[in-house]
Amino acid sequence: MITVFGSINMDLIATTEHLPKPGETVAGNGFATAAGGKGANQALAARRAGRYVHMAGAVGKDGFSADALALLDEAGTDLSLVKHVDGPTGTALILVGGDGENMIAVVPGANGVVTPGDAEIAIGRMNEGDILMLQLEVPVAAVERALSAARAKGITSILNLAPLIPDAPRLGRLADIVIANETEFERLAGQSDMGAEAREAALVRLHQETGQTLIVTLGGDGVIAIREGAISRAHGLAIDPVDTVGAGDTFCGYFAASLDEGLDFPTSLRRAAVAGSLACLKPGAQPSIPLSEEVADRI
Repeated sequence: MITVFGSINMDLIATTEHLPKPGETVAGNGFATAAGGKGANQALAARRAGRYVHMAGAVGKDGFSADALALLDEAGTDLSLVKHVDGPTGTALILVGGDGENMIAVVPGANGVVTPGDAEIAIGRMNEGDILMLQLEVPVAAVERALSAARAKGITSILNLAPLIPDAPRLGRLADIVIANETEFERLAGQSDMGAEAREAALVRLHQETGQTLIVTLGGDGVIAIREGAISRAHGLAIDPVDTVGAGDTFCGYFAASLDEGLDFPTSLRRAAVAGSLACLKPGAQPSIPLSEEVADRI
């Protein structure tokens, strides 16, 4: 079983020909709303990958809360660990340029009142050998408590180091498996402007220090990882991206689901990379997450 402990948002998405520079106003050519939040996105990806998933987090008592949970509920995600609090549901303001790249501002809302006590309740519902997935869009104290409680109970923890916050390197040392993009990994490694050789050397060094499984997503160049002393690489699909906003979360959810299903590590990486590629072909974070059959057809 997988429990995702993290954020739940509504995404407000505007599309433009190009992303604005500081101080620039650009004309939009489309607008949509979609359920989002890194936690909810990853939970839905794991559920669409075919696994049983608990979502733990918080929404507000406002007009966005039902919509923020709708796709999770429709997919059969267990929402009994989602609390409803006074105030707004978290929101993300997203601009998507014509090349598929994006800019995002996140307003925490209810995500900001997720507590260490909520973490203890979520871990209390889990068993040894289950998988816990976390991100960094809920308070640091809650993430830290979840990681320490999971370790004490023999639960496998996966931490996605996004969004990149000052505590990310410290929290990263507490997880069994860390997933980071290139920028996040540089912060974890304490280096900058790493090329391919330096990145691989840093992976080996950190792995030797911590024994952790480390995964670095590289966008169109796929993924590189280290586990039990061995380097693995995987590639997604050659695509023309429409919207990359859900790619990383889709990768994380599919990777967790693949491990939970008992697939080996290289196969899990490849499946997750293909799923992440497919998530770039539609707008919106959750609407773009592919079903397991779609991923299987492209592997």
